[in-house]
Amino acid sequence: MGFFNNTAGNSGTMEWETLSDVSQLDDIIEASKEKPVVIFKHSTRCNISRMALRQFENEFDLKDKVTPYFLDLLAYREVSNGISQRFNVMHQSPQVLLIKDGVSVYDVSHEGIDAQALGRRI
Repeated sequence: MGFFNNTAGNSGTMEWETLSDVSQLDDIIEASKEKPVVIFKHSTRCNISRMALRQFENEFDLKDKVTPYFLDLLAYREVSNGISQRFNVMHQSPQVLLIKDGVSVYDVSHEGIDAQALGRRI
C-alpha cells in the first residue's frame, strides 16, 4: 500500500492510502474500529468525479480524525464491487463512504460530496 499526494492539484496536504485490492477491505473494517476510514471512489474518466475530488481535497481538514483511502474504480472495479457488497451501498461514482466500527455509516455521491458535512459525521 502506498501514499500519494496531490491527485487533483491541491496544495499537497492530502495524503491518500491507495485502495487497490479487495483484501484491503478486511483491513479497513478492522482499522475503522479504532479510527474512522473514508473511502473516495473516483472515476478518472469523469469530469464530475474530478471536480468532486478537487473540491473534497481542498476542503479536507480531517487528517488526524480519519484515514482516507482512494479508489481508482476504473482500474480496480472488483474493489468497487466488493465495497458495494461489504458495506451494503449502491455503487456510485464519485462516491464517499465513511466507515466506522466496520460498517458504512454515511455515503454520498456527486454534488453531495462535502468534506465539511463528512466532518460533522465523525
